[in-house]
Amino acid sequence: MNRRDALFCYLLVAALLLGSLIARASDSLSGSWTIQHSDEAGKVQFALIRHSHHGESSHSSDWPDSTFVGLDLSQTDKRDVHFTITRDAGRFDCEGYIRDGEGAGTFHFFAEPKYAAEMKSLGFDGVDDDKQYTMAVMDVSTAFARQMKSEKLTGLDTDKLIAFRIFNVNAAFIDDLRNAGLPISDSDKLVAFRIHGVTPEMVAFLHQAGYQPDEDTLVAMRIHGATPEWIQQLNKDGYAHVDLEKLIAFRIHGVSPDFIEHLQQLGYQHPEPDQLVAMRIHGVTPDFIANLRARGMQNLTIDQLVSLRIHGID
Repeated sequence: MNRRDALFCYLLVAALLLGSLIARASDSLSGSWTIQHSDEAGKVQFALIRHSHHGESSHSSDWPDSTFVGLDLSQTDKRDVHFTITRDAGRFDCEGYIRDGEGAGTFHFFAEPKYAAEMKSLGFDGVDDDKQYTMAVMDVSTAFARQMKSEKLTGLDTDKLIAFRIFNVNAAFIDDLRNAGLPISDSDKLVAFRIHGVTPEMVAFLHQAGYQPDEDTLVAMRIHGATPEWIQQLNKDGYAHVDLEKLIAFRIHGVSPDFIEHLQQLGYQHPEPDQLVAMRIHGVTPDFIANLRARGMQNLTIDQLVSLRIHGID
C-alpha cells in the first residue's frame, strides 16, 4: 500500500470513528453508576446518576443480581467490568471497575426506538426522551402497562405508570385491596395508599370491625396514626366502634388510651368521644382535675371542667 492509499484509509477510519462517536452522543444519554452491598439477599444497591445540561438526577434502589448481564459479583479482586441492563424502554451499557462486590463507572443509555409507539398504542402518550429514560430506570415494561390497563383504573396515564413503579403499586396490591373489601379504582389513591402505608390488612381489619371506610378516610387515618393496633387499645378501654372521623380527631388532639385510663382512675368511667376531644382541646388534663379536687372542688362533671378551662380558671 502506497502512502496515498494509506492516508486515504486513515482518513476513512477516522471519519467512521467520528461518525460513530457523534451517533453515540446523539442517540444516548450518559451518566455514572455505583454499586454497593445490599441487606437484602440476592440484591445489590445500584445507583444511576444521569448527567445532562439540566444538571444531575439520580436514582438508587435495590436491584436483583440477575439484572446485570455480564457482571460477576462473586469475585473479590479489583477488575474492569462491562455489563448491560436491558429494559423494554432501552439498554444501559455500563463500564467501570468493581472490587469485592462494590464499584463505580459510567453508562450510556440507548433508547428503544419502538417503545414510545408501543406505549402509545396502549393509550399511554407523552413518552419523550427524558420520560423514556425514567421508564427504563423504573422498568416500566409494556407488559406492566397492559396489566395496569386491564385493572380498569381511573386517572391512569404515563406518569402514573412511573409512580406505580416507584411506589410499588402492582396487580397483587390492587387485588389484595379488592379482596379485603375495598373496590378501589382510583390511580391517585393507590399511590397515596403506598406513600402513607394503607395496607390490605388494615382494610380487612376495619371491615371485620364493622367499618366501611372510603379511600380518603383510610389515608387520613394513616397520616394521623389511627392504626389497627391503636384502635385495639381503645377497644380494651371500652371505646369500640367509635366513628372513624372521631378516631381521627382523637389522634389529632391527643386522646390516647393512657389519657382515658387516667380519667377512669379519677372516676370518669366512659366520657363520650366528643367530651374527650373537648377536654384535650381546652386542656382539661388529669393533673388539672387533681388540682381542683385538692382545693375542694369535687364531683365536677366533664362539661363543668371544660367550662372552667374556657373561662381561664386554673
